[in-house]
Amino acid sequence: MDWVKIIHLLCVMGWMTSIFAVPRALIYWKREYAKLGEFGPTGDLTVRLYRFSAGLAVIAIATGLWLGWDWGFATWVWVKLGMVTLLAAHYAWTGRLVLRAKRGVFTESDMFLRIFNEISVVGAIAVLWVVVVKPF
Repeated sequence: MDWVKIIHLLCVMGWMTSIFAVPRALIYWKREYAKLGEFGPTGDLTVRLYRFSAGLAVIAIATGLWLGWDWGFATWVWVKLGMVTLLAAHYAWTGRLVLRAKRGVFTESDMFLRIFNEISVVGAIAVLWVVVVKPF
């Protein structure tokens, strides 16, 4: 089971990198689009990062479910899965923002994107707390 944990942790780290980076990259992409009036290198990088991390997210969730099964789906695992579901919804919303940005539609303010970015950080800290402390 240790190899499943290793794969899970590696994929979670990669997915979290994207969850933290893509909303911030959208801010820079928005500014670049305002200057260029077209899809530039920041947009390309943002789209590639989002796509790559989508695969990592699938593997992280699959291995997490595998580990949860192995641990008998203890209460703390269910709480973690609930919070991961919220992070996945946040990630899907980010994907929606990326798709709109590809069309040149940037309706969210920089402040909104910054707050949106920090919400995922709070979510990740909450997941880590549940996994480490196992309060339930």
